[in-house]
Amino acid sequence: MGHPTIYPTGVTLYNPKKAWSGYTIFQVKGLGALLINMNGKEVKLWRNLQGFPNKILPGGYVLGSTGERNTAYGMQDMLDLVQVDWDGNIVWKFDQKEFIADPGEIPQWMARQHHDYQREGSTVGYYAPESEPLVDKGNTLILTHENVKNTKITDKLLLDDKIIEVNWEGKIIWEWSPNERFDELGFDESAKNILYRDPNMRPAGGGMGDWLHINSLSLLGPNKWYDEGDERFNPENIIWDSREANIIAIVEKKSGKIVWKLGPNYDHSEELKKLGWIIGQHHVHLIPKGLPGEGNILIFDNGGWAGYGSTNPVSPTGRQNAHRDYSRVLEVNPVTLEIVWQYTPKEAGLLEPLDSSRFYSPFVSSVQRLPNGNTLITEGSDGRIFEVTVEHEIVWEYINPYKDEKKLPSMNMVYRAYRVPYDWIPQLEKQDERAIEKIDLKNFRVDGSEPIGVVEDTSVKGVIGYKENGAFCVISNRESD
Repeated sequence: MGHPTIYPTGVTLYNPKKAWSGYTIFQVKGLGALLINMNGKEVKLWRNLQGFPNKILPGGYVLGSTGERNTAYGMQDMLDLVQVDWDGNIVWKFDQKEFIADPGEIPQWMARQHHDYQREGSTVGYYAPESEPLVDKGNTLILTHENVKNTKITDKLLLDDKIIEVNWEGKIIWEWSPNERFDELGFDESAKNILYRDPNMRPAGGGMGDWLHINSLSLLGPNKWYDEGDERFNPENIIWDSREANIIAIVEKKSGKIVWKLGPNYDHSEELKKLGWIIGQHHVHLIPKGLPGEGNILIFDNGGWAGYGSTNPVSPTGRQNAHRDYSRVLEVNPVTLEIVWQYTPKEAGLLEPLDSSRFYSPFVSSVQRLPNGNTLITEGSDGRIFEVTVEHEIVWEYINPYKDEKKLPSMNMVYRAYRVPYDWIPQLEKQDERAIEKIDLKNFRVDGSEPIGVVEDTSVKGVIGYKENGAFCVISNRESD
């Protein structure tokens, strides 16, 4: 679809009576970690603090990274994971995952963190009334990279998504590697065939297979399923999702076994068929206790292209063999697999299938459940963050005005955004909340000219236009459209 070349940025809509108000943080490429209020005012920038993603902690602390590995040798490897205070001073740092000596680079320790991490006290990294991330102690769960060889999967070098847990002193106290659980992932023979031949090869480091591309991880935390006796949902267990393989899984922390899984195929039962194919998903997590929908799984189901399996007209090799050109936000009961709530092109008021791709982010993106039952959605590829009610009404919307000019084409992409309460940031006075009404698009003109709608003059009946300097300008003729 074509997109307008001119469009508003910043906050375009805000209903204070229906929104859950607070501060929103996200990463702006080339600038740093940006904190905005509900009217889009930029209240704090941690300049040059990178974030994959940035997360804010009570007291005005922020988690992020000081830099990224040279992409000639690594793919999305952050040098470290740091916690900075309000003034940007580093108060905690982890980089002792692996000592790297890339050609032409200064040898150094790196975290190789990517996509996600969780500080003890909070299972998901966003506000929930019954949990709070620790700021001066505690362990941190980190998603990292590791280069491995596993001939059961392929004869090529693999970029594995290793999960580690580190204590406050930076010592690794637990680790889990998905390549070691290959037989538990449920790939059929056609998927294994293409995985062996092409495990999503990337050029970094002379070539390596980004075979799973896990992009989220979190603890399950206290939940009703475990309280009812379902051991799969032990609060210490870890949920993660694979963007490339269309897999969502729960790992039993004490044994490392996969004890619950969705994907990689979604046609093996009536429940799965009704759920529909989940493709290229991001930010899968269990809604924390104390929030509406607690215990259900939230998913930003990107669509786009992903998966391994049989060939088809859009996938002559069998890699990225599942396609869908629109996104979905799903809240799913993990026991019955029923969709409890969703936001899809239909709920967005789009004409299906003609306009479905107008709600579409084939990469990045996230979703957060808010205390009033609303849902904060990051439609990341278009730099759009918006809040919807249970009834799917948009009550806040923000368009990122900043583009990454270092990349062509330049993009205003937002990887992930988080909303936190005002009292987490004591350094700021509570912000003014000024309602921003929805623009009446059919009557809005950049030049201020007066729209007049359908003209009733018999000579131009059915013509839509506007008056400018006393002249009538034609937009379209309804009878010929």
